[in-house]
Amino acid sequence: MQSVIMTRRATVFALLSGVVLGMRPVAAVAAPIAINVAKDPNCGCCTAWVEIIEADGFAASIELLDFDALQAHKIDSGIPAGIASCHTAHVDGYAIEGHVPAADIRRLLTERPDAVGLSVPGMPYGSPGMGPESEREAYIVYLIRRDGSVEPFASYDAA
Repeated sequence: MQSVIMTRRATVFALLSGVVLGMRPVAAVAAPIAINVAKDPNCGCCTAWVEIIEADGFAASIELLDFDALQAHKIDSGIPAGIASCHTAHVDGYAIEGHVPAADIRRLLTERPDAVGLSVPGMPYGSPGMGPESEREAYIVYLIRRDGSVEPFASYDAA
């Protein structure tokens, strides 16, 4: 039988190697971000927007509301009438009105401004869920302040 004798240098090297390997970063897998979407049951563009944000790592739950209930939901959510769109979502304490890009929702959640949320008023062609981005019209994503005022949060040029 052959015996193995480790030198002090080999022992220290082996111990340090184990420590270094144990400290290597582990790939973080981000959990999906829960978002609740209130929409008309017959709205295809809202469904397309949900599919886009789910592909971007959001976990959507859908609440189907008739027109009157959806309008009341928008008011209860603090969405000013002048910047309303077709669906209203809620994510981590913020309202998301209309076809807001996922990147802007992520920025909102990172920056955490004191605000109601974001809105893309109307249904601009080429915004997420509203046709190909390669043919989009220019549009603005607005930050809705708690006093009901709005200010530009992001803008998208025509493609």
